[in-house]
Amino acid sequence: MLDPGIEKELPPIPAKRYFTIGEVSELCGVKPHVLRYWEQEFDQLKPVKRRGNRRYYQRNDVMMIRQIRSLLYEHGFTISGARQQLGGEQASEDFDRSQQIIRQLRTELEEVLQVLKR
Repeated sequence: MLDPGIEKELPPIPAKRYFTIGEVSELCGVKPHVLRYWEQEFDQLKPVKRRGNRRYYQRNDVMMIRQIRSLLYEHGFTISGARQQLGGEQASEDFDRSQQIIRQLRTELEEVLQVLKR
């Protein structure tokens, strides 16, 4: 049985260039040790590493993590099944990613509109 918190809506991704592992953990609803494990299992995850081997994720990394999370937790894929799904369906992945970007932009534009109306 899945964790009841898994089904909750994920927060919007802030307009930042880099995110720490703690921020990504909160944005994607997964613990930091899970993110480190997924880096070993999925070639698509390559966060930038800087001083002291600190990880800095970019927006596309966060979106990829959300997609991996969805495949594993919501669709019931195994790690190897999710890996195949990500590797074999590039067009589907691009479509899903563009849909996420559109939703994120819409949310951000609505927030800007609310600020301008004040």
